[in-house]
Amino acid sequence: MKRLVLAEKPSVARDLSKILGADQKHKNYYEGKNYVVTWALGHLLTLKMPEDLKNEWQTWQMETLPMIPKYIGTKPLPKTRAQLKAIANLAKRKDISEAIIATDAGREGELVARWILEYIRFNKPVKRLWISSQTNKAIKEGFASLKPAKAYDDLYYSALARAKADWLIGLNVTRALTVKYQDNLSAGRVQTPTLALVAKQEEKISKFIPQKYFTISLEVAGQRAIRVQKDPHALKERKEADELVKKMSSQNGKVEQITAKDKTIPAPLPYDLTELQRVANEKYGYSAKKTLSLVQSLYEVHKIVSYPRTDSKYLSNDLKATLKDRLHAIAGLFPEAKQYAVKGAKVVQNKAFNDAKVTDHHALIPTEQLPQYNKLSSDEHRIYTLIAERFIGLFAAPHKERQEKIVFAFGKERFKLTQTKVIEAGWKKNTTPEKAAAKFSEGMQVAPHFTVKEALTTPPKPLSEGSLLTQMERYSLGTPATRAEIIEKLVKSELMERTNNSLRVTKKGQQLLELVNEELVSPQLTEKWEQQLEQIAKGNYDGKKFLREIEADTKRLVREVKNSQQKYQDFSLTKKKCPKCGAFLKEKKVRDGKLLVCTSENCDYKRRAEAKVSNHRCPVCHKKMLIISGKNGDYFRCKYDGTTEKLTGGKKKNKKMTKHEERRLLKKINQDDEPQESALAQALKAALGDNNA
Repeated sequence: MKRLVLAEKPSVARDLSKILGADQKHKNYYEGKNYVVTWALGHLLTLKMPEDLKNEWQTWQMETLPMIPKYIGTKPLPKTRAQLKAIANLAKRKDISEAIIATDAGREGELVARWILEYIRFNKPVKRLWISSQTNKAIKEGFASLKPAKAYDDLYYSALARAKADWLIGLNVTRALTVKYQDNLSAGRVQTPTLALVAKQEEKISKFIPQKYFTISLEVAGQRAIRVQKDPHALKERKEADELVKKMSSQNGKVEQITAKDKTIPAPLPYDLTELQRVANEKYGYSAKKTLSLVQSLYEVHKIVSYPRTDSKYLSNDLKATLKDRLHAIAGLFPEAKQYAVKGAKVVQNKAFNDAKVTDHHALIPTEQLPQYNKLSSDEHRIYTLIAERFIGLFAAPHKERQEKIVFAFGKERFKLTQTKVIEAGWKKNTTPEKAAAKFSEGMQVAPHFTVKEALTTPPKPLSEGSLLTQMERYSLGTPATRAEIIEKLVKSELMERTNNSLRVTKKGQQLLELVNEELVSPQLTEKWEQQLEQIAKGNYDGKKFLREIEADTKRLVREVKNSQQKYQDFSLTKKKCPKCGAFLKEKKVRDGKLLVCTSENCDYKRRAEAKVSNHRCPVCHKKMLIISGKNGDYFRCKYDGTTEKLTGGKKKNKKMTKHEERRLLKKINQDDEPQESALAQALKAALGDNNA
């Protein structure tokens, strides 16, 4: 008898098959003596849409809302139906004794597999492979310690509850808003409060009024001591600052107090996914989605980091036996890793090892696999270096420094200077050397050298993806695995946009936040839902009760949209009219620019809103030409000299002749009166011969 292994992706299935000896490759699976290894393609199934459940839900209308089905059910995704059928056929084989779930070890991975097994009505025993890295060693150990799938039922119930909650809230509120205001307005359980966080920061910035203030500093021993005051912006007038300086300058000051304190700063804990995304955004400008894609590649393809979609910064104690091998793996990047390994891989930052704080997966760390750096992209190399750098910090000595605080007195005024001296660099080995500290003693006289500077209060910074991820984590909005997707969805639906490395709510997004219920805008309600989902995963909360509460919230949110008196303005609507039907055109963002599309449901007219730069060169000046949308279709135009060409210009001469064109041309050649073929005819025949070859 054989065991059917279900992986999440073909690449993972290929790696599993090598280890399990399933070396016979087929179109949809690998097979060996003891195992048949097949794969999903991410999700093969999705929850049924409203139109799949009731005829009256096929049309978007307010009368049918809210839609609260007793049972939703799943349906195959059209593009992956063939793979689902292949899995079903494998499952029915008489020589298959049981199934092993080998999808990603997390909430979404559990949902992927359970939906497939339920849909194909798999009625044989099911076990679960739960691993945190894709190395050969981890896979072999995982297969040696498989658990019954029932041990992960609560995780599945949590994933299912989340999917149904998103269906109920998202589809109902989105339909209600779209129907009422006649525009595509997407709202959701997580995305709407996430959008509100960006809007809230923008509101702070818009309300900010810069204020002028003055600072007084004391110049002493080539350094600058700062005036001690409760309100750093208290001095509003130059005259007031100058009078204070004049008063203090009447005599020397003195060193009133010197205090020294040694500080020990341990290395930071390893990364969880959200912090890695935040640091990569701040350091390299990577979006959350890009960072997730890179670390997923390091995990799946290169197998050099542990499971990426983790929300833990801690490690389990059983990993201590693997530390030497992991240090040897990163020695190419950090030579000191080899020395740490030789000395027994002694951990200095013991706080990182805490079984109680490890959730489904431990923190992101390098695996024992030796990286092949020549196969890593520069972006992958950067992310791997970040992960490895945090890991090696666990073995480094803490950073030690001495902070000396000196207080200078000038009458009633006090100035403070802090000097820092590194005692031991420890894990901060790349710390910039401090300036040589000046020597002071209590009672020492100090000359009154003051500087007055004018300054303005600075506005709050707009949220970057990194700082938005911090806010999302704070309010439990989404999970490490879904936060990048939420941000991308907000951008794609034109509710939010990226400006350099910051995020901004669009006019459409601002209106949406005014149209939906305040509770859905506030992160507190979604935070409560997310905490309940976590409790469901731990077996401490009833999933059915959670969904009953979500249904009640859905009814209330839809009712409030229906009764709302708010007005909506579609800012994408233009004054331009459709040449086909006369309806107004609206702007729509696409990947390579903007389109003007007809607002009439029965009209398919669209054209480019702005010229697109092509790779087609102008025949006169040889510069790149624009693609212009005109009444008779698209054409090339040079913005430098005005030259125009048909869109097919420059390509027709390479176009293969049709059979009709061939016959006409051959007939003309054969009817030629000349006794011998002309050079032109010979050339044409040769060309036709090439085309038919």
